[in-house]
Amino acid sequence: MNKKSIRDIDLAGKKVFVRVDYNVPMDKEQNITDDTRIRATLPTLNYLLKQGAAIILAAHLGRPKGSVVAEFSLKPVAAALAKLIDKKVQFAADCVGREAEKASKGLQSGEILMLENLRFHKAEEKNDADFSKQLASLADVAVNDAFGVSHRAHASVEGISQYIPVVAGLLMEKEIAFLGQAVTNPAHPFVAIIGGAKVSDKIGVIANLLTKVDTLIIGGGMANTFLAAQGYGIGKSLIETEKIALAKELIVKAKASHVNLLLPTDVVVAEAFAADAPHKTVAVDKIDENGMALDIGCQTQQAFAQALKGAKTVVWNGPMGVFEMDAFAVGTEAVAKAVADSGAVSIVGGGDSIAALEKTGLSGQISHISTGGGASLEYLEGKVLPGIAAIAEVRHPLIAGNWKMHQTVNEALALAQDVVKLTAGVSQADVVIAPTFTALYAVRSVLCNSKVKLAAQTMHYEQKGAFTGEISPEMVKDVGCEYVIIGHSERRQYFAETDETVNKKLIAAFNYQLTPILCVGESLEQKEAGQTNSFVGGQVAAALVGLTAEQVASMVIAYEPIWAIGTGRTASAEDANAVCSLVRITVAKLFGDEIAQKVRILYGGSVKAGNIAELMAKSDIDGALVGGAALDAEGFSKIVQY
Repeated sequence: MNKKSIRDIDLAGKKVFVRVDYNVPMDKEQNITDDTRIRATLPTLNYLLKQGAAIILAAHLGRPKGSVVAEFSLKPVAAALAKLIDKKVQFAADCVGREAEKASKGLQSGEILMLENLRFHKAEEKNDADFSKQLASLADVAVNDAFGVSHRAHASVEGISQYIPVVAGLLMEKEIAFLGQAVTNPAHPFVAIIGGAKVSDKIGVIANLLTKVDTLIIGGGMANTFLAAQGYGIGKSLIETEKIALAKELIVKAKASHVNLLLPTDVVVAEAFAADAPHKTVAVDKIDENGMALDIGCQTQQAFAQALKGAKTVVWNGPMGVFEMDAFAVGTEAVAKAVADSGAVSIVGGGDSIAALEKTGLSGQISHISTGGGASLEYLEGKVLPGIAAIAEVRHPLIAGNWKMHQTVNEALALAQDVVKLTAGVSQADVVIAPTFTALYAVRSVLCNSKVKLAAQTMHYEQKGAFTGEISPEMVKDVGCEYVIIGHSERRQYFAETDETVNKKLIAAFNYQLTPILCVGESLEQKEAGQTNSFVGGQVAAALVGLTAEQVASMVIAYEPIWAIGTGRTASAEDANAVCSLVRITVAKLFGDEIAQKVRILYGGSVKAGNIAELMAKSDIDGALVGGAALDAEGFSKIVQY
């Protein structure tokens, strides 16, 4: 998701409204019993302080329902934060009005102020415009670092964005990165494990994941409904009788989608719902009429663990049984171990799933533990979360390396490994490499668990046929590419590719869910004749014929003057930006300003570490298409890390 974070804006001297999720558990004496949510925000707060910002923290606690309730005051939370961050935290007795205004007005850079519980006002949950405006008036910019409430269209989450810009905090940025990747572009094989009591709680998640996963594992109480749908008797086990028909539909859908749907084959049963109830393990076709399935059995545990071997992405949400009772927590703990041992990019959400990781000491082996319960479920459903939608978008920089007709397979593997290693710490830019076709499959294996994406250097627009030596869009997709370079000037110059050919390739790319990098550019003769604007603008217009606004918004356009390729010559930053601006203006004329602002425009033409900073400082240059310099991993990484 193309969202701005605190890394993308100037924070020095700014008052920053930070929405955090400090809804922490407390005992009767208002002592915090688990400060995980507070500690999770410390990287964001420390970054803001380091950048010279003044921090105004806003949160809710409990369910005061619009009234002032002493036991839900955030004052103890402010005290706990002060100890954790080793810094004084001022406290305002209200979140709006004279008290809040006075406190925020006097706040200096490097200081922290916590506002009283937002939900002491009914206007917060009603997303009241006036209340939103009052919150916004306290600061210059807002930061959403509360993923756990981002599925709520509340004043501090969504309404405030109508008055001041909202960007993501580091915690929110991580949630978007991991969950967004799982939803939109997961590495395969992709395995999802869904547990919990009821199918009805997670219908949307299951239905959405069936279109994305290779294997779907279902456990917990909801598995009983699926077992019943298959004709098994489940005794007195928890079941949603009214959802049996739906379960049957989902089973059929899984088969039609070639998804491996795994259900328990044996379960732990007891005749009483009690921690000390006698229990035994039986096959799912041996559950007697008085039995209750309260956990998955050993055979099922082994099958589920086996399904995770070789997985590249694993999402887990929900327990496999009655986890709160130790006797019936074994299956959930076994799944926790299997997820931790999988070696995949692992994303875990849900209180019981997280508790199982903490109980077994496996949290450190998980790629990402989501801080949002309902929010993460809605995200996995594919829903647009109001809090994320409210975050300002940004055209995330993209650096693409075109290796052209260089590198044998072994050379390409070595270069790819170096690129992955040297660019691993960069989150501020997307990185794409385009090896020769013969090396694509081998290089893909190197990129699997990295942020570096794979591109093909070209493709044919037909799916199949007697086109000797060509590669089809399906082949490009099948080999693991996410991007494809189309209309490169050398292809136009040496292989007579026309605007019509380029247009057909763009349409074919989108038909196969490939992101095209469209190349446009003029020759030296055209430049000297003053034809740059008309020629490049014409190339853009011709290429985009028949595309939808949504497709255009998602693509990348690279301005690469023919006269600068391989010559050592490069356009000045001002000249390059002028043509990139022309490209954006052309898109705006065809599809509107909103779409034009989303298109990422790169500059290509003798880009090096020495000129990247100057180029990237320009308003309409969003990255670079790098040629010769991309063949040197160290030099290319310097461009990425500009």
